[in-house]
Amino acid sequence: MTTPLQNDLYLRALNRQETPRTPVWVMRQAGRYLPEYLKVRAQAGDFMTLCSTPELACEVTLQPINRFNLDAAILFSDILTIPDAMGLGLHFETGEGPKFSHPVRTRADVEKLPIPDPNDKLRYVMDAVSTIRTELNGRVPLIGFSGSPWTLATYMVEGGGSKDFSKVKGMLFSDPATLHELLDRTAQSVISYLNAQVDSGAQALMVFDTWGGVLSPANYREFSLHYMQQIVDGLTREADGRKVPVVLFTKNGGQWLDIMANTGCDGLGVDWTMDLADARARIGERVALQGNLDPSVLYGSPESIRTEVKRVLDSYGAGPGHVFNLGHGIHQHVDPEHLGVMVEAVRTLSAR
Repeated sequence: MTTPLQNDLYLRALNRQETPRTPVWVMRQAGRYLPEYLKVRAQAGDFMTLCSTPELACEVTLQPINRFNLDAAILFSDILTIPDAMGLGLHFETGEGPKFSHPVRTRADVEKLPIPDPNDKLRYVMDAVSTIRTELNGRVPLIGFSGSPWTLATYMVEGGGSKDFSKVKGMLFSDPATLHELLDRTAQSVISYLNAQVDSGAQALMVFDTWGGVLSPANYREFSLHYMQQIVDGLTREADGRKVPVVLFTKNGGQWLDIMANTGCDGLGVDWTMDLADARARIGERVALQGNLDPSVLYGSPESIRTEVKRVLDSYGAGPGHVFNLGHGIHQHVDPEHLGVMVEAVRTLSAR
């Protein structure tokens, strides 16, 4: 695991160290917009087989690294691996996304949930991490990740995706003690899961709080941020003689960046609804910022993509601590060539 990194710009930026240019990677960079991904996905037969076969997960993780000049790889997996390992019966229905056969609705349901051993039920993820790390051979760092406890709980209680979050918010207001127990068990599971990823070779970590932005400020603090704080406090923060930075990302959470920065994390993801200059003014020099091009910009012309990249870079301004990324995941129908334009624009326009 001690192969020297040929490109450590991403890790240096998260540590707020000077870099010769702004590093760039993209959320969901291994995915359906790439024709080579679709081939491997078809070969796997279904999404969970792709996730749970380490060699295939490694292959699709490396596809965007091979195609673009990206500065980090991110493990190809799914945020719902933990609830799946808890026995909730994860499956994917065409056109409808993830579903759970056994949603969590009562105190008794919560009390039955195990905290999965990441080296047992989630061994396939650890094998994927170690395989990817070996195949990268020091080209760029490998990012491990998990969903946040609140985000995982939304799927576990709703039984799948939701537009109004009626079931999980119903639990929040009618039986908060049960929801807290669920979130605590999930946080413990995330801590062991992410630490096992570090043991297997992950060099940075990300926590995706996709649905924190649907909460009120008070409920965000109590039911989402509190448990991300628990995770940050419990993570392994050094491996291979190097710091393992952790990034928190709450979609639609720009109003909470200042309190998120107080968790002790190293970086914050910022979605496209907030100006990076405003974000930087809010959090000062405490943590690095990641973001935040609107993913829909990639439907535009090469000229407009370059213009918007410059806008984001100018918004962040001078000084260390910026990782360029989209404000959320890349869209399925984006032309891969347009991502190439974005990456090259970041590399060229951010050169110090």
